Amino acid sequence: MYGDAGALLRLRPAAAEHLDGDGVVRVHDGASATLARVLLDRGMAEPIWDGVVDPTGMDDVTLVIPVRDRADGVDRLLARCRGVRAIVVDDGSREPDRLRAVCDRYGAQVVRHELSRGPSAARNTGLARVRTDLVAFVDSDIVLTAGELAGLRRHFADPRVGLVAPRILGLVEDGGVLHRYEAACSSLDLGDQPALVRPHARVSYVPSAVMVARKAALGNGFDEAMQVAEDVDLVWRLSRDWAIRYEPAVRVRHEHRTQLREWFARKLVYGTGAAPLAARHGRAVAPMVLTPWTAAVTAGLLAQRRWSPVLIGGCTAALWLSLRRRFDFADDPAGSATALTKVAMRSTVEQTAAAVTRHYAPVTVALLPFSKRVRRAYLVSAVVAGLVDHRRKRPALDPVRFLGLRTLDDLAYGLGVWKGVLDARSPGALIPLIRRSAGGRSPGT
Repeated sequence: MYGDAGALLRLRPAAAEHLDGDGVVRVHDGASATLARVLLDRGMAEPIWDGVVDPTGMDDVTLVIPVRDRADGVDRLLARCRGVRAIVVDDGSREPDRLRAVCDRYGAQVVRHELSRGPSAARNTGLARVRTDLVAFVDSDIVLTAGELAGLRRHFADPRVGLVAPRILGLVEDGGVLHRYEAACSSLDLGDQPALVRPHARVSYVPSAVMVARKAALGNGFDEAMQVAEDVDLVWRLSRDWAIRYEPAVRVRHEHRTQLREWFARKLVYGTGAAPLAARHGRAVAPMVLTPWTAAVTAGLLAQRRWSPVLIGGCTAALWLSLRRRFDFADDPAGSATALTKVAMRSTVEQTAAAVTRHYAPVTVALLPFSKRVRRAYLVSAVVAGLVDHRRKRPALDPVRFLGLRTLDDLAYGLGVWKGVLDARSPGALIPLIRRSAGGRSPGT
């Protein structure tokens, strides 16, 4: 079985017997429970439940809604979550009476900051007043129901789970160009596949726009010194001791920014969060993960020399032979090695393209007038990666406009990363993580 970052788990025959024909482990005794626990904790399985979601009996959940001057959004949210206790934190609204009137209508508790202290402080103020086992942080520009909360709540039947988040889609998907782009490429939408969330995994964070957590796991809550990426910081801190799950089967809606200047500025702000994250979490925020193999292939791709195909081909052959030896126990060692080699090559190409067009984009753009190789690398990275993304996500946009917005998206984020690095006077967010290998064979079970 395969997990994140090329991790491999070999099941002993006694353990493999607990897998049915669909690859499902049904827990019915101690051995099956142990196998399920191992697979869940290693990101090699996802929980499933029998029956339908019951939106009643939500007495163990409290909504915490941080807001500033969005009474209409709070009204919409509370109306769809009737029966769920709620704490609304008014973070310095200019019309507090209007917001309070909405909250009184639904019986929600209101706590007010006379001066705005930011979303992290507002969430922490609400958290301090929560008396239930679970707390649901929900922004006022989110649309969700009590039934969707109940769908997330099911994960807490697992005592290891500390936090769960849903898939976040756009409230409007068929509007203007930016509506359609964000419907496919929003920073809040983490895809349609469930995941165990942790640094450098396929899903490495979940946004605080909607997240449900055990109060016992949260400690002091969000870092109020962080005005951006505070949700990533919280998730990474919790992931050291708790399982964090992304549940795309639960879908909620968000009012995306769709004015070009505001949209670009927000993408830039997201990038500035990399520097404070690097200060707190070190290489967890590294823009690239390099093993000897990926470093050699990346060098070959960027060098664009006559020897580049020879280097890339030789490295790929060496990786395949190494994997072939490691899969000597499999029914088809060559096929397994080929499949993982393809995954490794695709991941390396995607990572290299992202480095050129996103994380190091300011440097790339600055060098464009002086180097044909840089121009070629930037053009190929932007166009090829963009077309692959267009085919994969199938947005309601033609490829040209999609590529243009995707390039702006990447550039804004890259500019934000470099702004944050310069403001912090620390290059930590730009330094790759060096590993001896991408993964290995895990002990059998």
